[in-house]
Amino acid sequence: MPHEVDPSARAPGAADQTPVPVDPARAETVGGAPPADPAPDIGALLQKVEAEAAELREAWLRARADIDNIRKQAAADVAKAHKFALERFAAELLPVKDALEAALATKGSSAEARPSGVELTLKQLNAAFEKAGIVEIDAASGSKFDPHKHQAMAMVDSPEPPNSVVQVFQKGYLLNDRVLRPAMVAVSKPKDGS
Repeated sequence: MPHEVDPSARAPGAADQTPVPVDPARAETVGGAPPADPAPDIGALLQKVEAEAAELREAWLRARADIDNIRKQAAADVAKAHKFALERFAAELLPVKDALEAALATKGSSAEARPSGVELTLKQLNAAFEKAGIVEIDAASGSKFDPHKHQAMAMVDSPEPPNSVVQVFQKGYLLNDRVLRPAMVAVSKPKDGS
């Protein structure tokens, strides 16, 4: 037979305890740990994510516009550089042109004075070439033929060693170590039997 408990045999003060309703949001779990947070508000979270996405899109659009502006500026700078690249050289050539025009304008000058005027004009032109980095290609008679700097116009019999420059038809020039125009030359033929 089951053991019955006498209601008067309860612990003192146990009879007056009545169960109190518990708010689940405020209830503490066993061990004193706080309860799990209620589910976050999905609408607020969605608005926050949409705002961040809008900020990132605006930043991306600004960065893209900046890159487009930089690209356009660089293209404009390159166009200006091409357009005005010869400006300094052209400015150096103007005195040469002035000297040639002045020489032609003087009708009463003696024949002896003209060569000296032409020599001065040539000195001005050489100075302009030097400032621009234009250098004459070495094509002296007897020098070795260089296909990168010389253009052979003819092969001739000569006492010079084979493939040597014998005659220069037209001078060649380098612009900053790059061939602007090759020297047009006659080259010695290889000797028969060699």
